[in-house]
Amino acid sequence: MKLHLPNHPTQLYFVRHGEVEETYHKVFGGSRIDMGLSPLGLRQGEAVAAWLTNTHLDAIYASPMLRVQQTLAPLVLQKGLQPVIENGLREVDFGDWTGHRWDEVQAKFGVSAFDWLEIMETSGIPNAEDILSFTPRVEEALLRIVQSHPHQRVAVFCHGGIIRVMLGLLLNLPLTRMAHFNIEYGSISVVELQPEKKHAVEIELLNFQPPLV
Repeated sequence: MKLHLPNHPTQLYFVRHGEVEETYHKVFGGSRIDMGLSPLGLRQGEAVAAWLTNTHLDAIYASPMLRVQQTLAPLVLQKGLQPVIENGLREVDFGDWTGHRWDEVQAKFGVSAFDWLEIMETSGIPNAEDILSFTPRVEEALLRIVQSHPHQRVAVFCHGGIIRVMLGLLLNLPLTRMAHFNIEYGSISVVELQPEKKHAVEIELLNFQPPLV
């Protein structure tokens, strides 16, 4: 019952999907390629579920993409919670970069793929999702989650880029600064929200990969 008292923080467990199929390693897949998980990625999903065994969750939200659905499957089975599929949590559309390896982007587009956050901030990826639509749709999804679960604990399964955007929104930092935040496959980042405190947003855990089971 204490979890729902007014002075208890809202806790968000941001979970990145597990490692993808080997064919798509270091490839910009985004929202156009609905890839699955590698054998390691499936184990990472099991590790996330094992680590959260004794953690009470009030809700689970998830991107509709296959790699996310496969990652959360063990937790759904364990908790018996029906996940809310939130389209706003889908990965960004990388436009003309889709299907290209990171090392191919430099040769074909004349820019470093490692600067993708900065390039996206200036809408510099041809035919990609515009930053003016990308950020608002993630923000709307985040607001729906937070407003629906005050003082509760919620798991949000999605993508590395989406987690960076949500952290940036919560911390009031520009997307370009989010390159400082590494979000690995199968990692968990925990954020607490307490609006009445001076520091209303606190990162309790960042980029933690539970040990494989």
